[in-house]
Amino acid sequence: MRAEKNYLIAEVETHLKKSEYVILANFTKVTVSDVADLRAKLAAEKAEFHVVKNSSLRVAAKALGLPEIESALTGPTAVVVGGKNPAGVAKVLKKFFQDKQKLEVKIGVLDKKLVSASDLAKMADLPPFEALRSQFLSLLTSNAASFVRVLDAKVKKEQPAA
Repeated sequence: MRAEKNYLIAEVETHLKKSEYVILANFTKVTVSDVADLRAKLAAEKAEFHVVKNSSLRVAAKALGLPEIESALTGPTAVVVGGKNPAGVAKVLKKFFQDKQKLEVKIGVLDKKLVSASDLAKMADLPPFEALRSQFLSLLTSNAASFVRVLDAKVKKEQPAA
């Protein structure tokens, strides 16, 4: 029996090591077909959905130095890990919940810091990274363009008319 427990803990540890984030979810009302659908949607973000035992998750999280997640380890628990885009994964989970009214997000861990379910929902509302980057670049270029126009106006004002 002990070897089986060690195997389960090692399996959970390998899941937790796949990414810099972990999202814990309650999957009480989720059917097998719903899980298959969710896994397909998460695959687009290169993320994975795994059902784990709370006791194995507790031991594995402690071994990896994750913050205290004890309060979230009640009832059935699934972990979502993998991929490079935690905001994209949060979007998938939020959309799945809105569509099916299932799969309640309990808590998340991002860069070894606890993130509440409401913070994950806010992260899901952010635009994609590429959109944020383009907004930032347009902000930088618009300020630079305005500065150049001001300098040009000053030079034209100081030069006598020909």
